[in-house]
Amino acid sequence: MLPAPPLAAARRAATAAASGAVHRLLLPVRSLSSYPSSPSTLVPRRRFGHMPQECTVARALLPPVGRNFAVAVGDGVLDGEAPSLVVVSFYRFADFPDHAAFRRPLKELCEELHVSGGIILAPEGINGSICGTPVAVDKVLNFIQEDDRLKGLRMIQSPVTPEDEALHHGHTSHSPVGAGEDAPFRWNHVRVKLKKEIVTFGDPGVTPTKMVGKYVKPKDWNNLISDPDTVVIDVRNMYEIRIGKFKKAVDPCTNSFREFPTWVDDQFQLVESNTQGSGVDDSGTGEPAADLNASKFKQLPRVAMYCTGGIRCEKASSFLLGKGFKEVYHLEGGILKYLEEIPKAESLWEGECFVFDKRVSVEHGLAQGTHKLCYGCKQPVSDEDMESPEWEYGVSCPYCFATKSEEEKERARARQRQFKTWGVIGGPDKGRSTERPDANNAVESIQLPKSV
Repeated sequence: MLPAPPLAAARRAATAAASGAVHRLLLPVRSLSSYPSSPSTLVPRRRFGHMPQECTVARALLPPVGRNFAVAVGDGVLDGEAPSLVVVSFYRFADFPDHAAFRRPLKELCEELHVSGGIILAPEGINGSICGTPVAVDKVLNFIQEDDRLKGLRMIQSPVTPEDEALHHGHTSHSPVGAGEDAPFRWNHVRVKLKKEIVTFGDPGVTPTKMVGKYVKPKDWNNLISDPDTVVIDVRNMYEIRIGKFKKAVDPCTNSFREFPTWVDDQFQLVESNTQGSGVDDSGTGEPAADLNASKFKQLPRVAMYCTGGIRCEKASSFLLGKGFKEVYHLEGGILKYLEEIPKAESLWEGECFVFDKRVSVEHGLAQGTHKLCYGCKQPVSDEDMESPEWEYGVSCPYCFATKSEEEKERARARQRQFKTWGVIGGPDKGRSTERPDANNAVESIQLPKSV
């Protein structure tokens, strides 16, 4: 039976706060992953009121799982000066046929605790990225893991920077819940979706719960991919690989993860031989990989694969093992964990890592990168790309200009004019803009159609 959401949690927290000795349990600083969230677009947001009370709770009232979670990810800290928001991305493959029944209680709990973000539930498990106060996020993660099938979530976490909090006026009892356009998620709004897969692959025969490759710690990754007998495969999409990759990594040139199985079938064949070669094309980002069958591979090679945070590699490695590969490794925690733990001076990473939130890209140490997002095609663009005559903010970029019709571009321009005039509801201007007619004179200055 699915556990009921702890609807009394907020009341208990308020009672504990009123009684005196309270502490906020702040989860340690970690990195932000991105899997389920698609790149945010500037869409009108609702305006919300104020939180009734800051989400604090006496440490003694924290359930054991909550304290264990903090210790499992790192050393828990009690520090009133630390950031008051945290973003956690998580996933877990599991046999979860009754996933639909989990949606309502999970969504209600997130809404009650003002936890925002996106969560996917599927027969194969759960995948999500959520944001809120550390205690609120901890409660949601505890609730998820009360189901034995979902225990042991793989998680990556990070705080929201003070700069971001300042932009959207924070997330406390003294500030609106509505976030500005620079917030990582739309506050007080959580999407809990039901899907066939937590990461779309298109092959129902791939089951990471039964078979998966060997995890490689970031500290051991360099040695593995430096071996000339190891083929390094980036399982991400072309637009992600274009802005950064590991040295000598093969780019499958896929537009979606669903294309990966076809690429593998086209590139690899098992041929009887006692020799093994590398056959790695290191020409670079965004270029088609060399033909891996061209006499260099006399048998299936040792493969090391990686993705943003690890979830795609779970399915990709399971797929390769099912195809007969014997040695399949993947980077534990993905690129994000590697960039967090490995110093730049020792790193084999080149460029920036695309992430599915408003940071767009990150560098070593998970510092925000330099890329921006084209809202016309959701692809990352560099400063150089934005110097192109094909770049038009909110409309097109060098990567989508030729594929968009003039009608599509004009619709995008109309949308941008609306945002420019009216602002983003829930943003820093609360839907007001300096170019919008003054509210007191709006009726006089705006001519309504005669039919109204």
